[in-house]
Amino acid sequence: MFAVAAQAADCPPSAIASLAKLGPGVRNGVDRGLLWRIERDGRTSWLYGTIHIGRAEWVRPGPTVQKALAQSDALALEIDSRDEATARVMGQPADPALLSRMLSGERARRLDRQNTEACVPPGATAKLQPILQVSALAGLVARADGLYPEFGVDETMAVSARNGNKPIFALENAADQIKALTGDSEAEEAEQVDAALDELESGQLRGQMKELADVWARSDADKLARYADWCDCLRTPAEQRLMKRLLDDRNPGLANGIERLHASGKGVFAAVGALHMIGPQGLPALMATRGFTVTPVLTSAQAQTAVPMPALSAPEPAPRAVRGGKAAKGQKGQKAQKGAVAAKGAKGAKSSKAAPASKGAKAPAKAAPKGKVRR
Repeated sequence: MFAVAAQAADCPPSAIASLAKLGPGVRNGVDRGLLWRIERDGRTSWLYGTIHIGRAEWVRPGPTVQKALAQSDALALEIDSRDEATARVMGQPADPALLSRMLSGERARRLDRQNTEACVPPGATAKLQPILQVSALAGLVARADGLYPEFGVDETMAVSARNGNKPIFALENAADQIKALTGDSEAEEAEQVDAALDELESGQLRGQMKELADVWARSDADKLARYADWCDCLRTPAEQRLMKRLLDDRNPGLANGIERLHASGKGVFAAVGALHMIGPQGLPALMATRGFTVTPVLTSAQAQTAVPMPALSAPEPAPRAVRGGKAAKGQKGQKAQKGAVAAKGAKGAKSSKAAPASKGAKAPAKAAPKGKVRR
């Protein structure tokens, strides 16, 4: 839906147009992101830190990542955006009374202006939870820099898994992700909506998402670990609470799900937002405390040169993410969330300080960036 809106001349190119520019010989094959091998009970699983937005040239994972996924029995994601039940929850209309209270007056006018600037059709997200509406915008803001939620790394990994008939498991559910974004009160959600609008209007969020994507693409774990020092996203107690809720508070549940899959006899490739990987409460540290041997594989800043690869037989991630009808509608809320988590992943968890998340919807809680909509 959003990608279709972007076809207008004064809007950023659509995701499909971005993919088409690559031509018949896609240049790819570069390892990106953060990867750890985890071993216990004679089996190997993997932790892969993602972002919930991406570039067209990232649609093919690099060789090290491809091999790790191929050696795994299953893919685990924060949520599976293609799952119908997830789509229903993410796209469920919010309480009209809540929308009337929260999105009125100047706040409503600010949101309308941002939707217009993002080429979102009038009313396209108007029935969603307020935080998901701004999360959707968070997932779209970096399109001018060639970063699209349709090419979110979680999505491209899911395409690779499905192409290999590999089962996909969700480590969370959509309702819990929305709860993490909305907070504990209407006042808290309104505060986050205002903060996200501030970041969109100032251009701050776009810059944060681009920098996060660059750090991720270099596999620069050291800089990512210093995220709080450069994201400019933990200035207030409210921002700090949101970061904790979107990252530290969710990590034990993610770790539980990964451990259960591994204990069931599966080698699992767990692809979650990169910001869930950092610090003493990050997933590598948590898995180590649970008796796993954790070995860094891709965690050092890299400067790699892409090499020509055969043309894609079909741009699978983009068409599914942008086509109209049920699929587009079902993914609308998710992209919002990922964007948030991507972006406040960009903002710390504020997309995960989404991605974001990254998400961004899928857009909103995905590395989650700052998230004032954070992933």
